Amino acid sequence: MPATKSAKKRLKTDKKKRDRNLKVKKSLKVLIKGFNQTIELKKEEEAKGAFLKASSALDRAASKGVIHKNTAWRKKSRLAKKVNKLTTASS
Repeated sequence: MPATKSAKKRLKTDKKKRDRNLKVKKSLKVLIKGFNQTIELKKEEEAKGAFLKASSALDRAASKGVIHKNTAWRKKSRLAKKVNKLTTASS
């Protein structure tokens, strides 16, 4: 248990930040999982839409500091490769 007043406040703010970060990370996982499902079903148009949503969410999470910007770029790059592979395979 924190002893000082500032330590108590820090504990409260850290909990708020942790809860927010966990919520954002969970939503990222859900979006990426949905994207991967559309790729597996080979639904090209839905995959493009899911990619846009996921990449936007990754950018927002990186800008808020929830995830590192290089992590966001890496994940977006891997998602883009999957979309491109699907679109070139179906052409």
